[in-house]
Amino acid sequence: MKSYNERYIALNCSFAQGVDSHLDETNIDIRFFRFNSHSVNEKGGTLLQKDSNITENFSFEYPVFFPSGKSRHAEAILLLHGLNERNWSKYLTWAEFLCYNTGKPVILFPIAFHINRAPMTWSNPRSLINLLNFRKEKYTDERTISYANVALSDRISQNPERFYLSGRQTWADLTVLFEELKAGYHPFFKEDTKIDIFAYSIGAFLSQIALMANQKGLYGDSRLFMFCGGSIFRSMSGISRSIMDKPAFETMQQYYIYHFGNEDTPVWEHDNAFNAFLQMITPERFRAERENIFSRLKGKIRGIALTKDTVIPYHGVLEALGEKNAQSTIQLLDFSFPYTHENPFPHNSTDITSLNNAFTTVFSRAAEFLA
Repeated sequence: MKSYNERYIALNCSFAQGVDSHLDETNIDIRFFRFNSHSVNEKGGTLLQKDSNITENFSFEYPVFFPSGKSRHAEAILLLHGLNERNWSKYLTWAEFLCYNTGKPVILFPIAFHINRAPMTWSNPRSLINLLNFRKEKYTDERTISYANVALSDRISQNPERFYLSGRQTWADLTVLFEELKAGYHPFFKEDTKIDIFAYSIGAFLSQIALMANQKGLYGDSRLFMFCGGSIFRSMSGISRSIMDKPAFETMQQYYIYHFGNEDTPVWEHDNAFNAFLQMITPERFRAERENIFSRLKGKIRGIALTKDTVIPYHGVLEALGEKNAQSTIQLLDFSFPYTHENPFPHNSTDITSLNNAFTTVFSRAAEFLA
C-alpha cells in the first residue's frame, strides 16, 4: 500500500456518500446500506420533540468496506467515530487498513445527529453566521467558539440531556443492526455473524457502555479496540474549536456530574444502559462495580492512548478501567510529530516517514487484535 498521506488524499477524492465504489489499490468494495432509525421509546428516553423532526437522523445510509470476491461474511468490524464529526474523511484510511489487514468487512456507522445524520446547515458557515454571532455576543472574548463547533455547542447549551439521548438512540440502532446481522437478514452477512468494534474517542465511551450493558447478549462475543478513548466522563475535556466550545462543555459537565440521575422525580428508566452510563460519569461512584466489569472484560478489550491527548487523557482511562485493568490492556504511545486528539494523523505533516510509521503502528496493533 502507498503512504498514509497518499491514501488519505486518494480515498477522499474517490469516496462519495451514497455511491458504491471499488478501491483498486486494495481490492476493496465500498457499499452503502439504508437504515431506518426510531426514537427511543422507553420512559424518559425519547428524543426531544424538536429533534424528532430532524429527518436526516432517522433515515440514512452507512458505508461498509468489503474485501472483494466474497458474497457473504461471518465476521465484521464496527467502526465508531468521535464527537461532532460531519463527514467520514479521516476514517476512510482507518477502515481501508482494517479491512485489508483483517480480511473482514468494516461497517462505518454514524452516531445520531452526526455525519450524514445531521442537516447540512449544521456544517454550512453561511447558515451558521447568525448563530455564531449570537454566541460570540453572549460569551464575549470566548475564543473556543467556531463555525465547526457552534451547532453542537448551542444544542448542548440548550439541552445537555441531548448527549445521553443521542447516545441511547445510537445504542438502540446498534441493537437493531446487530440483530439484523446475527439473524442473517443482511444481504452480505451470514447468520450468527461475529461483530467486533474499533472505536475512537466518544465512540469508545459508547462502546464501553454497550459492552457493560450487553443488551440481549448481543455483545457477549465482541472484542473492542479503543483508540484515543476509554476515559471516565469527568476527565474528558471536549473544549475544542472542532468539538465544543467552553460554555457548552461546562454546561454538559455540570449537568451529568451533579444532576443526571439525582432528580427528585424519576426522569429516566433505570435499565442496564442507564446504569452503565451512570457508572462511567465519575471515578468515585460505583468504582468497585465498574472495575469488576472491566476486569471480567479485559480479555476482550485492547487500546492505544496518546501522551499528548488532552481531550481523552490517559489518566481518565486509568480512572474508568481501574489502574490494573488499564495498564494490562491500554498502551500509551507518543508521536514525534505535532498531533492532537482531533487530528492524530495530520495528512499535511511534513514528517512523512514518522507519520506513516505512527499510523501503521496503531492500526497494525488494532488489526492484529481484531483479526
